[in-house]
Amino acid sequence: MTRLLITGGAGFIGSNFIKYLFKNNNDISIINVDKLTYAGNLKNLEEIKNNDNYTFIKEDICNKTSMKYIINFYKPNYIINFAAESHVDRSIESSEEFIKTNVLGIQALLECSLNSKINRFIQISTDEVYGSNETGFFNEKSVLKPNNPYAASKASADLLVQSFHNTYGLPTIITRSSNNYGPHQHNEKLIPKVITNCLYRRKIPIYGDGTNIRDWIYVMDNCDAIYKVLNKGASGEVYNISSNNEKRNIDIVRIIIKKTKEILQTRGLDINGVSEDLIEFVTNRKGHDKRYGIDSSKLKDTLGWNPIIQFESGIEKTIEWYIDKELK
Repeated sequence: MTRLLITGGAGFIGSNFIKYLFKNNNDISIINVDKLTYAGNLKNLEEIKNNDNYTFIKEDICNKTSMKYIINFYKPNYIINFAAESHVDRSIESSEEFIKTNVLGIQALLECSLNSKINRFIQISTDEVYGSNETGFFNEKSVLKPNNPYAASKASADLLVQSFHNTYGLPTIITRSSNNYGPHQHNEKLIPKVITNCLYRRKIPIYGDGTNIRDWIYVMDNCDAIYKVLNKGASGEVYNISSNNEKRNIDIVRIIIKKTKEILQTRGLDINGVSEDLIEFVTNRKGHDKRYGIDSSKLKDTLGWNPIIQFESGIEKTIEWYIDKELK
């Protein structure tokens, strides 16, 4: 039986990936290690919590003694690190926890992995490590130029991961994805915040003039890409993951308002107050990157991956999930 140690598995992408794994495999065992900060929620994994091949351990990846014991005891074939502090706004307010988890935590996890017999150590990273690009697309060889504390902490982690591959021969791979969205995402993120603010008729804050551009990928498409990298990716490599679905923030907000109103109406629910009048432009965020654009042709050409979920379908699934969660 293949054993996978997944850190940060109670978070948004991690929990979706665990469910993806169980859906697509009959012969795996998953050990989920999560500190359970505000962004981690075991309710995300309610449907699989009683699976005989699933084990949850509440622990911090910074605790080297505990992580070494867990790795030595369970002897995982693969380690996939989703554990991270991930909200840019919080990193601007205070960067300390981001350095602890995203840098020192990765350093501890890498050291604990050195004497294990793992086939792969997968580091889940972000397109933000490349910084902003007004035009064109970053590829895996582009220089890292992070512009905020969160992005800097993730870039630091990526460099540590690569150094452990080059120095010790640890079989590492890094994935860098564009903005994920979908069910179970914390309400501090843009898309769930817009949806829930619509449902409760609260103002929707938009930084600056709303023209900052992001590429959006449905979380299960990202999970599928990570799975392909896990099985077929080359040790020491980096793989960008994007869906080529770039949209301005203001356009995302307008789409969500319109779709939310349509879905509420279809369900016979109150739509009064769900309108663009909820939009409120606020002072721009410090160091707000104008655009993230990454090229994922390497992943597509070498591993045969392509995103499946179109944005219109994905955003409808997401809105439906939040309506069920918030208005049940």
